[in-house]
Amino acid sequence: MSEEFDLSPHGITVKNIVRNASPSRLYELALQNEKGTAITKTGAMVAMSGEKTGRSPNDKRIVHEPSSADDIWWGDVNIKLDSHTFNIGRERAIDYLNTNEQLFCVDAYAGWDPKYQIKVRIVCARAYHALFMHNMLIRPTAEQLKSFGEPDYVVFNGGAFPANRHTSGMTSTTSVSLNLASKEFVILGTEYAGEMKKGVFTIMNYLMPKQGVLSMHCSATESRKDGETSILFGLSGTGKTTLSADPHRLLIGDDEHCWTDEGVFNIEGGCYAKAINLTAEAEPDIYNSLRFGSVLENVVYDEHTREVDYTNTSITQNTRGSYPIEYIESAKIPCVGGHPKNVIFLTCDAFGVLPPVSKLTSSQAMYHFISGYTAKVAGTEMGVNEPEATFSPCFGGPFMVWHPARYAELLAQKIEKHGAQVWLVNTGWTGGAYGTGNRFKLKYTRAIVDAIHSGDLASVETKLDQLFGLEIPTSCPGVPADLLMPRDTWKDGARYDETARKLAYLFKSNFTSYEDGASPEVRAAGPKT
Repeated sequence: MSEEFDLSPHGITVKNIVRNASPSRLYELALQNEKGTAITKTGAMVAMSGEKTGRSPNDKRIVHEPSSADDIWWGDVNIKLDSHTFNIGRERAIDYLNTNEQLFCVDAYAGWDPKYQIKVRIVCARAYHALFMHNMLIRPTAEQLKSFGEPDYVVFNGGAFPANRHTSGMTSTTSVSLNLASKEFVILGTEYAGEMKKGVFTIMNYLMPKQGVLSMHCSATESRKDGETSILFGLSGTGKTTLSADPHRLLIGDDEHCWTDEGVFNIEGGCYAKAINLTAEAEPDIYNSLRFGSVLENVVYDEHTREVDYTNTSITQNTRGSYPIEYIESAKIPCVGGHPKNVIFLTCDAFGVLPPVSKLTSSQAMYHFISGYTAKVAGTEMGVNEPEATFSPCFGGPFMVWHPARYAELLAQKIEKHGAQVWLVNTGWTGGAYGTGNRFKLKYTRAIVDAIHSGDLASVETKLDQLFGLEIPTSCPGVPADLLMPRDTWKDGARYDETARKLAYLFKSNFTSYEDGASPEVRAAGPKT
């Protein structure tokens, strides 16, 4: 069955446009036309993204044009592209889209607060991509769709067709480009669906600070008891998703939020969770959400039973599932909350140096927010097993458009105006670095987060860490006191001091990249080396 929706203002000549189709219809079309598509035992759609199974940050570009040029933090994250080259890529994507007999259009919203909400149009050639963005954006009602009108931003996903790597400004056959003047986002050379999701986030990361709104790469929850809101920042592997799944709290969102003068709101209408080693016991909310209407990317499954093997990473380690947020039983709809009472920065310190929990001043909050620190366990090649420090500004560096200090200033304004307390919580190692010590037990981290939410930690006596300047609580309900002071957990105090100085140096070395945009107070809030 064909249907018409006029996309000619965008240069699209295809007449058969499937607009805002139901998941059932998208399943049918994907199974008919897209190689590798299948249905799992629980009803989720399996889709294959092809050669690219993750984002391509080195191929991301923003057009350098007068209306936005002075706002953008140009460099390795936001690489300049001229308008002419963007238009070549745009025409290439539209030419490819016009070769298809059928296209998909998804008209939906980004942002649950109507005051800051933007209308987004996705134009793509795969039912998988349409279902993915049906999940990840906020789905309009039938009445809203009738009056949707013209979108604020358009995403042209021509990912099955390559960019011309010989074009000036291109470095490969993949191109992910944003033009803030024409309000268009163009994808070539990658069919990884996450590029669309993070493209919308990048747009919001530009628009929101212009209105005094802090856009954040974080999760947000709300107390079932008193409605108190909390936000958790953290890079991959720090426990952000796990700690957000709290039976005593409602889930506002798991990944992208904004903090306004009224409170916080989720940008998205769905979740995009990692699926590697997923089990019903460890992550029941996510596991149970991967059912009909969800998309499972690049997973391996049994051809006969259709049981997914979440431990199989033969296609990629970045297996993921996309599903509407209402699939989470504890989701709060609409996804909005009040001003956060607590802001939690999660880090997984594999050096075993940082305390399990510490209180941050406003300047320290800005310093650690700009730093965005965690440490991963390095590979074992040639017997090397040393931790590897990772710094990602604002805990979401690849998606920041303004200088990180701009987001940090907004964070400081919000926490000061609304009296939020900022905490640094280390979910990493204790008693030594990786290879010597042990990973801090999840039950103790949960107890710390519970104590933060209950207010029990707010008035506890603290002890100053002289090197990092952190105020460390001396007690916490449910946590052995001897675990709270990291140096005391090491058998060799001198070795701890040496490792701590090494980490302090890494912090200071990393921060030199951001000093030009930070105040003297923030620069002084780091380690005292």
